[in-house]
Amino acid sequence: MVRKTILIAVTLCAAACGGRGGRQTSAPKPSAPQPAVFLPAIPPAALSAEEKHDYLRLHYWDRFDFSDTTFIARIDTMPMIEAYARYVALLSDRPTDRAPMDSLMRRAASSRPMLDYFAMLADKVLHDPNSPLRNDEFYIPVLEAQLASPYYDEYERIGPQYELETAMQNRIGQPANDFRYTLASGASGTLYGLRAEYVLLFINNPGCPMCRDIREAITQSPMLTEMIERGRLKVLALYPDEDLAEWHRYREQIPAEWINAYDRGCVLRERNLYDLSAIPALYLLDSAKRVLVKDSTDVAQIEETIDRRS
Repeated sequence: MVRKTILIAVTLCAAACGGRGGRQTSAPKPSAPQPAVFLPAIPPAALSAEEKHDYLRLHYWDRFDFSDTTFIARIDTMPMIEAYARYVALLSDRPTDRAPMDSLMRRAASSRPMLDYFAMLADKVLHDPNSPLRNDEFYIPVLEAQLASPYYDEYERIGPQYELETAMQNRIGQPANDFRYTLASGASGTLYGLRAEYVLLFINNPGCPMCRDIREAITQSPMLTEMIERGRLKVLALYPDEDLAEWHRYREQIPAEWINAYDRGCVLRERNLYDLSAIPALYLLDSAKRVLVKDSTDVAQIEETIDRRS
């Protein structure tokens, strides 16, 4: 599946009513009840912009009644997804700080309907391959809350358990999973055998439009181009699937300065070493192969991460 870096959008449709002239010939239908509305907390006006941001990290959901399961039955789903996405955006400046999400899920675990509802919101915003706010570090507390809940039986835990095992792989700040790659010549090497200040793992598929866009963004980046030329950055373009004929036809598109390889035996997929549910994916690693950027499609994020460390 190709990941599209688009924001969740709501389409509002207005319907015209009534006709030109004439009188109604039937009694009007009773109007539907107004849907419930969630309003996030409002920071005190005296706070600075930064203080308001920090306030909302902790108090965004203070006006939400987690004991009222009728509320989630009355509210429209899309506005709640948008509200949840705005909350995640608030947290995203600290992408490894899971404390606010832990706190939210403790409150959401008050009942099975509420836990299911917030797990659904998290799946749409934090886990969907098409979500630009996808973040395993924030999704892990959601899965842990589901697994710790007394409301789920052993069969209902299978899905969250598998997702948790996947999300726990290659976490930011932790060593990446090593693997062996194979070149067109038949020679092979390992991720940990690459020696450079940074390694950029680019998991890609032939013919994927976003893969092409990312490849071009990397080659057009003066910063990354200079780092590659100086040997500070090595790019490992890895094809993770089985159709090698397609890969051979495509491999001339990969810059000669990159390491263009495939995963013989599809080990990454078979051993669940990397999440391949969304391709392309970029992983930026430091010289010790610790993960600096996980499962991204944003070349600018790669540049900014390196620039912050310079």
